[in-house]
Amino acid sequence: MQKRNKIVYWIATLWLSLGMLSTAVVQLMRMEKEVANITRLGYPLYVLTLIGIWKILGVTAVLMPKAALIKEWAYAGFFFAMSGAIVSHIAIGDSPTELFGPTLLLLLTIVSWYFRPATRRIVQAGLR
Repeated sequence: MQKRNKIVYWIATLWLSLGMLSTAVVQLMRMEKEVANITRLGYPLYVLTLIGIWKILGVTAVLMPKAALIKEWAYAGFFFAMSGAIVSHIAIGDSPTELFGPTLLLLLTIVSWYFRPATRRIVQAGLR
């Protein structure tokens, strides 16, 4: 059972990291489609820079072998960013296809967090 959990964790974490990193690059580059999307959602363009930087920092934190408390903050940030994206798309009446990306990243965040090894949890690291 432990081996299966470790495999699930690493698959979810690597896909989550790849998804967050690739969307962060797109946001930081302010690609035309991303600019149109964030504008359509009603957010100012500087949000792309903020979210892009925070995603890169979050991926770094999640992949680091230590710093359990920072990992928890990164997972929370991913959860809030992706659930916020889902709500934003629903609020403006986007089609369900627009929800696929953020929903997938939200699910990967939850799976990665849930299956993280004991050495990557706050209680195990001696923090309470």
